[in-house]
Amino acid sequence: MDTFFHFITEILILIFLIIVFIQSGIDKVFDWKGNLTWLQEHFSDTPLQKLVPILLGTLLLMEMASGILCAVGLYQMLIMGESHVALYGSILSCITLLMLMFGQRLAKDYEGAKTIAVYFVPAIFLVYILQK
Repeated sequence: MDTFFHFITEILILIFLIIVFIQSGIDKVFDWKGNLTWLQEHFSDTPLQKLVPILLGTLLLMEMASGILCAVGLYQMLIMGESHVALYGSILSCITLLMLMFGQRLAKDYEGAKTIAVYFVPAIFLVYILQK
């Protein structure tokens, strides 16, 4: 129980990131066509227009890897009191969010970019507290 309270901030942010990325990845798996159609329209006036299927697949892998690493990191933190995998998961989460931010800015979806920034704040904070 001491481990739980010692890492409570990290645990709560990890759970947040797990929910964000696993849910998003699952949505892409089960509604690939819907996501692809929406993104092709979203990026129709950008240099990424022809790359959308490849980028969607890449994003799916990044989101699932981020969520899985955060989940394994959460387990490792709770069971062993270690935070190495959680740090890797939080770093990958930040990279994934930066990829999303790049796409939103390129598509000139500034409202969408603001939303990504909201997710980035706890993710980068988690990197900060785990690297100490």
